[in-house]
Amino acid sequence: MATAKITKMAVDRAGPGFLWDTDVKGFGLRVMGEGVRSYVFSYRLGGRESAKRRYTIGRHGSPWTPDSARTEALRLSRLVADGIDPIDDDRERRRQAVDLAFSSYVDLFADRYLKLEWGPRWPEVHRLMKREPVDVIGSKPLPKITKADLSAVLDRLSDRPAVQRHSFAALRKLFRWAVSRGDIDRSPMEGMAQPSGVPSRDRVLDDTELALAWQAAAGLSKPFDAFFRLLILTGQRRDEVASLRWSELDRDGAEWCLPASRTKNGVSHIVPLSPMAKALLDDVAGKGEWPRKGFVLSTTGKTPISGFSKAKGKLDASITVLEIESSEQQERERRDIPPWRTHDIRRTVATGLQRLGVRLEVTEAVLNHVSGSRSGIVGVYQRHDWKAEKRAALEAWAEHVAAAVAGLDQ
Repeated sequence: MATAKITKMAVDRAGPGFLWDTDVKGFGLRVMGEGVRSYVFSYRLGGRESAKRRYTIGRHGSPWTPDSARTEALRLSRLVADGIDPIDDDRERRRQAVDLAFSSYVDLFADRYLKLEWGPRWPEVHRLMKREPVDVIGSKPLPKITKADLSAVLDRLSDRPAVQRHSFAALRKLFRWAVSRGDIDRSPMEGMAQPSGVPSRDRVLDDTELALAWQAAAGLSKPFDAFFRLLILTGQRRDEVASLRWSELDRDGAEWCLPASRTKNGVSHIVPLSPMAKALLDDVAGKGEWPRKGFVLSTTGKTPISGFSKAKGKLDASITVLEIESSEQQERERRDIPPWRTHDIRRTVATGLQRLGVRLEVTEAVLNHVSGSRSGIVGVYQRHDWKAEKRAALEAWAEHVAAAVAGLDQ
């Protein structure tokens, strides 16, 4: 058995076979017939009666030099002294880096659990986890995720209490599922307090506020101007509008066909487009025909818009300026606009439709709500799609918005 201190010179001179280091027990160099040189570590677990095992550290060259390979051999030697098999340890590290990486584990959780147990809302929960927790935690291995990591996710959502609670519930279920599978021993969420309940909101914009929001949107950079106006005209959810694709639109039929995969309740939805909405989309397209692919509202051409909080802040600032100008022109005292959120537009549309005398069933159909008049046994047997009624309702609503805007300067 050839032995010597493994140095750069010894590595260069070594012939085919093994060269064992005289300083670190078990550390060696293996030279193949074709001249390939690799550093190895030989060891036994359980005493002399146990079989020898050989761990390949890596090929000679960057990053493995005699010095770095010897340092790695010393680390492996300490593992063996602690009763840990380096081969099993390496296999577990690789498993954590790939199979238990948080970003990929979220996909596994969605496919093996959410899809089967969470009902029609599972795609929405999956998207939420990819958008929020994964954005913070990334590919950190599941066993190494700490309460501090999860607190960082939840703290970022403090201004969005509903999203915060949904994220907490989804994360708690993911880690409990991981424990049940034996992928981790304990959930890092043990002992974490659940976020406080979401206060109910009843903020509805009055006609003046609605008109100010419409006018102020014109001062935003594209495509956020169209984004807020589409919210006002359609009453659909923020993310549904933000991720609108041209392929979902039918210009001739004046319809927006939302696929089930993009709705909160997993039910496909047809949104009739009023003439105002069509004209707005014509302006976004910038030509006579609408494109057949891509996102309608995008700053990159490849991804939907984001940065909603920043855009809403700019909208609020523009509304304030418009209100000051309007009050000066009309020689009246300036009114303070109470704070409101983007989601309040949806509630405003619903309330506005009721004020216009639209039937409750039609309002819920416009909003794609499977609740109230459309839930339970009624929802099972009532299959009328209210398509014509929805169109009439949204066209009446668009006319109401136009009248409110026209009356702003009067």
